[in-house]
Parts: sequence; structure tokens; C-alpha cells
Amino acid sequence: MFSGIVERMARVAEIRTEQSNKHFTLEAPADFVGQLKIDQSVSHNGVCLTVVQLTETTYTVTAMRETLVKSNLGGLKVGSWVNLERSMRPDALLDGHIVQGHVDQTAVCTRVEEAGGSWYYTFEYDPTGAASGSGSGGSAAGMTTVEKGSVAVNGVSLTVVNSREGSFQVAIIPYTHDNTNFRDIEVGTVVNLEFDIIGKYIARLMKNHAC
Repeated sequence: MFSGIVERMARVAEIRTEQSNKHFTLEAPADFVGQLKIDQSVSHNGVCLTVVQLTETTYTVTAMRETLVKSNLGGLKVGSWVNLERSMRPDALLDGHIVQGHVDQTAVCTRVEEAGGSWYYTFEYDPTGAASGSGSGGSAAGMTTVEKGSVAVNGVSLTVVNSREGSFQVAIIPYTHDNTNFRDIEVGTVVNLEFDIIGKYIARLMKNHAC
């Protein structure tokens, strides 16, 4: 479980393909890598992956085909920057919101607006979930946002503004812009979305009750 508060960024140093899997080796600050261990869960752009190999300044994780198809990890290249967060400790403050590290689908950035030193990013996604292969009733399955609710974009916990069916905006302050890969997001960039788990449970319960 994660909180959506990005700790560091890592640069993709190597990508190896093995059958339908991809092995990503990432370069990260030594103080971050030095605290990792084999079998540890780390969020990468909001995707929970397991550390399988370590050096002093790099570590390797493996993504299976299902993950590559439903997230933007399949589009990573050597040199890409990835948001990182280690799993949350039970005694830690929940500064963001509950994030599982299970990406629901991807979205596309359709607009970036500068707003007096901050930025508004607009994202569009398929509210039916069909584009990610998870079509199971659209918004009734929780593929939706609510005004002032929470959403994880590339693993970053953010507050929704201008919520619409199939689109929403988020406001990004300079610190978040400079310390996450939001600094690289532009019109056309594909990002990972994880909708609020509480909202998804409520949507499923309402759907089941209606049946």
C-alpha cells in the first residue's frame, strides 16, 4: 500500500525483454537504493513492482505482460524518468490517500495551462475501462472521478478539479512539478491512473444492489 507521495525519481538505465516480460534496471540516488532489499515492493509511476536485483546505485524490477498493457510502463525507454515510492509503513502519516499500486488504466494529457507559477493539467480517459481491457460497466465499476476527490496520476496523489465523465484536471504546484515526472508531461503524454479505492468499492456495491 502507498500514499501517492513520491519520494524520488529514477532514470531507466536498461530494459531487457524476456518472452512477454520486461526487466527494467533503474538508476536512483544511492540513499534510496541503499534502503531497498530484494523482494521489496516499490511503486513505479503508480505501479507496484518487486525488486529482484540490486547494486549500489541501481535496482531491477520485472513487469509482466498484463502490467505492460494496462500501464504506461510498456512505453518506457532508456533515459525515461519514473516516479518512485516505497510501500507505506503502518506508523507513517497518510499525507496523500490510500493507493494500492494497481493501475486501473491509462489517460492522455490533452492540455497544460500555466497559472501564475503553477500548472493545470487536463487528462482524458475511457470511462468504460474498455481501452485497458477492464471494461466492466464503466463508471459503475469505479472508473470515475469526483470534484475535490483523489486520484493517483503516475503514482502522485492529487486532488481532482473540473471532474467530467472521461476527463478531469489537476493543479500542480512548483514542488510537485520539479520533483516528479510531471515536469516531462505534455500534450499527448500517456499517464497511469488509479482511481480512489473507496469510490470503486462504493460503485461496486451500488451496482450489485441495483441488480
